[in-house]
Amino acid sequence: MDKVLKNSWALFLGMGCIMMAYGLQGSLLGVRAVQEEFSLTSTGFMMSGYFVGYFIGAATIPKIISRVGHIRVFAAFASLASLIILIHSILVNPFIWFLLRVLTGISMVCIYTVAESWLNDRSSNKNRGSVLSVYMVVLYGTMGIGMFLLNFSSPKNFQPFILVSVITSAALIPILLTKKKPPTFKSIKAMKLKELYHASPFGMVSSLFYGTIQSALFTLLAVYATSMNFTILEISIVTFLLAVSGAIAQFPIGKISDMYDRRKVIVFSTFGAAMFSIFAILVSRQMYLPGSLATSKTWFYIFFILFSFCSLPMFSLILAHTNDYISKDKFVAAGAGLQFAFGLGAMSGPFLCSIFMDLVGSNGFFVFLFFFHCIIGFFGIYRMKVRQSVDNPDSQFVAMPQTITPAGIELNPTTEHIEEPYSDKVKEILERKGVKYKKDEDEIKV
Repeated sequence: MDKVLKNSWALFLGMGCIMMAYGLQGSLLGVRAVQEEFSLTSTGFMMSGYFVGYFIGAATIPKIISRVGHIRVFAAFASLASLIILIHSILVNPFIWFLLRVLTGISMVCIYTVAESWLNDRSSNKNRGSVLSVYMVVLYGTMGIGMFLLNFSSPKNFQPFILVSVITSAALIPILLTKKKPPTFKSIKAMKLKELYHASPFGMVSSLFYGTIQSALFTLLAVYATSMNFTILEISIVTFLLAVSGAIAQFPIGKISDMYDRRKVIVFSTFGAAMFSIFAILVSRQMYLPGSLATSKTWFYIFFILFSFCSLPMFSLILAHTNDYISKDKFVAAGAGLQFAFGLGAMSGPFLCSIFMDLVGSNGFFVFLFFFHCIIGFFGIYRMKVRQSVDNPDSQFVAMPQTITPAGIELNPTTEHIEEPYSDKVKEILERKGVKYKKDEDEIKV
């Protein structure tokens, strides 16, 4: 673990700053949209722009990295993300914000891909599980801290937007000053959706609907809390609980899924999330009753934590379930295919959820989550009746961040062999002496 931190501290520090800014930005835009009296549909449409950009960026980033290199791509798109948030504070309009969110999504997926492919290059078979664990802690921990920065100043002011820009720009410093050489980028091809569906119908369909759930959950939670008259501090607490409780839940639920039929664990998790979303609605209706009839927000926090515990580990469960039905050499390609399906669903999530909220009221947010979690659950029950479970010794649960890219999926210790990297010092000496080496044969050839 010490070696992992020593070799990759600059990258972890840079990604920590990026995620801190990302956590603040999501909450900031949601609260500001409500304060500017954007309609719920306009807000949902605007917030969905991020996932449209994410989807576009995922398809184009490999060519860009191959052409100009990791460091330049990271610097360019981190700078672009820093600039974009400042424009939000100047041009306050739903359609303009939608276009800016598209650019933010493109920037973020580029940054994730650079970071995760870099980590893969620094990883070996012995430590890539540790690398992924540290990466997850950094992502979720700093994102949670960023959400508390919403208390820095009123979202109506320009100062929070400047703070997001400053933190994003600070991420460039450790990356640009590192002595480590950037990796050689390897483009990863995804399985075709038809092939992925044939391998695991439940995996592909549940990934599609889960993308719809996740995008709405992370982008509209602050909008929901604001519309329910939560204070800025209470909004920070709710969004922080979402990030942290979901990360903590990954490991115990993953352990259970390795012991029992993974589809049953997914079905129980998704119905559990649906149940706790209904409890959250019931409690939220009681919070504003007069006098002693009103209930404490503590109960809302408790049910929301339980919802997050059930809901947030599901992408990792879906990925592990899909791997149960394919050979080890296809794990990364299948993961890339699931990310593609996830992205298709994510593009529609905020907009569809905003329609629910427009029709039902603020609690349409949880009605939406209940509805789509139930769809996943019922389809899982159907698939268990038509297909038997299998035992694949190569497949096991590995906790994955929701933002993971195909390059990051390679950090999964169960994927194909990653060659032990030569140290930078050895490479430098070999290159100076004109010695050629081949990684794939794990030996040096003159």
